[in-house]
Amino acid sequence: MTVVFFDLDGTLTDAGPGILNCVSYALEKMHLPPFEGNGSWMIGPPLWPTFEKLGVKKENLDHAVALYRERYTDVGWSENSLYEGVLEQLSVLKDLDYTLCIATSKPYSYAQKITSHFGISNYMAHEFGSELDGVRSDKTSLLAHGLGVTGALAESSLMVGDRSYDVIGAKNNGMKVVGAIYGYGGNTELIEAGADALISDVIELSSAVTSFLPLKDT
Repeated sequence: MTVVFFDLDGTLTDAGPGILNCVSYALEKMHLPPFEGNGSWMIGPPLWPTFEKLGVKKENLDHAVALYRERYTDVGWSENSLYEGVLEQLSVLKDLDYTLCIATSKPYSYAQKITSHFGISNYMAHEFGSELDGVRSDKTSLLAHGLGVTGALAESSLMVGDRSYDVIGAKNNGMKVVGAIYGYGGNTELIEAGADALISDVIELSSAVTSFLPLKDT
């Protein structure tokens, strides 16, 4: 089995607007100052450390996450768009007999709603996400779980993601990583984290996967 794990936000979809709008909503509801400047650093990591960096006290983090999810469940999830060419690239890889999986820090219940809405789920053998309480929201434990469920070997697997968290989580599990610099992490972040290859456009996805994780002859 040759398995490709895909991050969701910033790799297959542009989830930025919805995430940032929901962060703003939570901060406003808690009567905290709005975030300033470029908020791209908030797209990808788990919510608890994000809100802590924004000044939410530890004892209030669960409340901040609940407020975020209040808006996200209603409308935030739909403030999202599929990167052009994603479904075509997934189709190519599935037709080649790669086993495709989602591996996102987002709670599974939210991620599945998005993948179903955009048709991504049609190409996925498994969809791995965190639990609502944050369990498996870090990519190291999430990918370890994914490898265990699929029964795949790390050397026969590959992670595709746009943030350092994706790279670090994959490396901690002995996997190679393709970094998507068209997402929110960017070139420098992905190189410094140790990505094995970089792609600047979705249309490079299938060729990068087949190059760094060739299918074995059967």
